[in-house]
Amino acid sequence: MTPIFASRAINRRAILQGAAAFAVLCVNPRSAAAQMPRDAAEASGGFTIFLQSLWPLAEAKGVRRETFEAAVAGLSYDPSTPSGASAQPEFDRPLHAYLAAAVTPQRIAQGRAQAARWQTELAAIERRFGVPAPILLAAWGMETDFGRSTGGKDIVRSLASLAFRRDDRSLFADEFVAALVMLERGVPREALKGSWAGAMGNPQFLPSAYLKYAVRFEGSGAPDIWTSVPDSLASIGHFLRDSGWRPGLPWGIEVMLPGDYDFASLHMAFPAWAALDVRPAGQQALPSTGDAALFLPSGAGGPAFLLSDNYWVLKAYNNSDSYALSLALLADRLAGGGGVRAAWPAQEKMLSRTEKNEVQHLLTAQGFYHGTIDGKFGPASRDAIHDFQRSAGLHPADGYGSAEVLHALRSAGTTPHKAQ
Repeated sequence: MTPIFASRAINRRAILQGAAAFAVLCVNPRSAAAQMPRDAAEASGGFTIFLQSLWPLAEAKGVRRETFEAAVAGLSYDPSTPSGASAQPEFDRPLHAYLAAAVTPQRIAQGRAQAARWQTELAAIERRFGVPAPILLAAWGMETDFGRSTGGKDIVRSLASLAFRRDDRSLFADEFVAALVMLERGVPREALKGSWAGAMGNPQFLPSAYLKYAVRFEGSGAPDIWTSVPDSLASIGHFLRDSGWRPGLPWGIEVMLPGDYDFASLHMAFPAWAALDVRPAGQQALPSTGDAALFLPSGAGGPAFLLSDNYWVLKAYNNSDSYALSLALLADRLAGGGGVRAAWPAQEKMLSRTEKNEVQHLLTAQGFYHGTIDGKFGPASRDAIHDFQRSAGLHPADGYGSAEVLHALRSAGTTPHKAQ
């Protein structure tokens, strides 16, 4: 569904090193999109020139010239690649709606069938990496519906086109070079199929993630995340382990809050939550150690979860609470557990992306928020909302970005209330 993106950036000047001929199209390569439509530039041969400008980067990563030329020979620009960020449903619709579409009876049944089919391999992978088999299967199910939706795009072409079309996004040039390194290491050219953004195979790894995390279940040679389920599951396990997964610790647990809970804090150790009479919603006991964050995805009127450190590891796969919680709850169902026990609000009104931006702007102006203003409510935004609610005397201070919170922020104006 959503690829694992490499976080590093590359120097844009290095990308364009040696591309003097590109000056024929525009004096300033950074302003190419403004001066000439990309499709027109491609018709003028700009794409071919741009590809050659990437050779120094590929050479620096150990790619041979013959490998580079074979990859770019006849490569044409793909005008269907998006010029801007695509909509992300995991951020723009209520979590319970995303959850209902992700954790379906059909997917649960498919996952359990896969668990039975690969039981021996899953047990071996769990011993090797310490990640429970249901989590491995749930990640596979969330990413590609157990291999049904891996994408059929030529990722070499897609990444090259994205790097050319979106010259403010050096990530795609970096991933294009990583794909060439894969070819250099023996991955067949015809295997490089995936999504428009370059995510490949069962785990939906970008090339850089493949190079770092893809492993063979057994034997030697290039890991096969396209047709080998054991290689795919082992690669997912490797990624999660290296992202910090702690064996023996659940991702979290649904809980019931006492009626008199004052929402003084959203962060405590599990024993401290238990001391406040916060109880599991089901049969699973609260862990005896470790820190936990209280997460109320629909506010105090909906389900409540205590999230462990392992929950944030799941977010390394996709930095969305809708995605991570859906993956975690799918894993619970594959392990034989039930669904969410508390009811979701019947008429939840979710703020728009524009309104969320405004909330973050106002929280920033008042000294509560110091993160990125992106219209996405993650833990930093929730903590800032909680602090504002406490400061303004709003109850419950559940950290939920509601219309009431936005109204209160507007009424408070932009006068700083919290020490910077």
